[in-house]
Amino acid sequence: MSRTFYEFFAGGGMARLGLGPGWTCAFANDFDPVKAATYRANFADAADHFREGDVWTLAPADLPGRADLAWASSPCQDFSLAGARAGLAGGRSSAFFGFWRLVEALHDEDRGPRAVVIENVSGLLTSNAGADFAALCGALAARGYRFGALEIDAARFTPQSRPRVFVVATREPIPPALVGDSPFRTRAVQEAKARLPADLAALWIDWRGEAPGTRNTDLASLLEPDDAVAWHEPRTTDDLLALMGPLHRARVEALRGGGGRSVGAVFRRMRVEGGRKVQRAEARFDGLAGCLRTPRGGSSRQTLVVIEAGQVRTRLLSPREGARLMGLPDTYRLPRAATSALHVVGDGVVVPAVAWLAAHILEPLLDDPASTLAAE
Repeated sequence: MSRTFYEFFAGGGMARLGLGPGWTCAFANDFDPVKAATYRANFADAADHFREGDVWTLAPADLPGRADLAWASSPCQDFSLAGARAGLAGGRSSAFFGFWRLVEALHDEDRGPRAVVIENVSGLLTSNAGADFAALCGALAARGYRFGALEIDAARFTPQSRPRVFVVATREPIPPALVGDSPFRTRAVQEAKARLPADLAALWIDWRGEAPGTRNTDLASLLEPDDAVAWHEPRTTDDLLALMGPLHRARVEALRGGGGRSVGAVFRRMRVEGGRKVQRAEARFDGLAGCLRTPRGGSSRQTLVVIEAGQVRTRLLSPREGARLMGLPDTYRLPRAATSALHVVGDGVVVPAVAWLAAHILEPLLDDPASTLAAE
């Protein structure tokens, strides 16, 4: 069975890859020229359905037919803990309303999408003390959708710590098998539900989904060969180590003396110590990378540290390694410039997380006989 979808704020098409071959993209959109070029480079049919430009310039006539699903990964800067937390009123996150006005117009033409997925950072749940999440749920409810949220950490699928919220909304009958416990109904999701007004809480769906299998990769397994990458000069590594606090430096020294090979990820962060802000380098050696961010984001580009035979070496994460952390295959075409490539992958959605959502919720929901009859 082929299902159709619109993908808004499509970036490099990672949601499309996650949905897989059982879905047909009827329309996709992004305003960023680098992301648009990457989308076109990876999908031969892009000329048939991809539209580059601001979502506010689109009209309902640009969207063909009626889609089973509308997917929106709207700009997240104003929800991010690294940003100003301006919420839905913020400049770039107001792009959500550019998307939502199109959904409303489609419903006015009796061709609204059967289901909607809104993906964003976890800060969506708490922005403006929960008022933004309530506003989002209110917008969905006003068009007859019921809804629920899941907080899915990419670490369940790839070696990257990257929690994201997926709000899944539908006007279809809900199969009882899709309601129940979920490993992704986190405390943050439950608290967001508890903050909703009673009329919106009554429309909530506790989406169910089986836990994914055990991840069989770690950060080290996704890296390029040592002789294929550029390493920092020793002085740069020493400067980075000097930025570490006592706990992180002790961890590095313990691994240096322990033998074997250890691979970690390092971020530079501002911390308050003794009443003043200081820059610190913080390393993790749990087999996970930190959350990928765009080069212009709230944190610096991620650094790798490799400890082997008493030697400590550091280097920057490569774009291809970043793509692997997003679940992208090595056949995926990245921009040649490292900054552009990291911009595309750092702003994307993790492919296996989308695949899990499609297999466990979206496809059973939309393929249910009761839903099919309701759509006819």
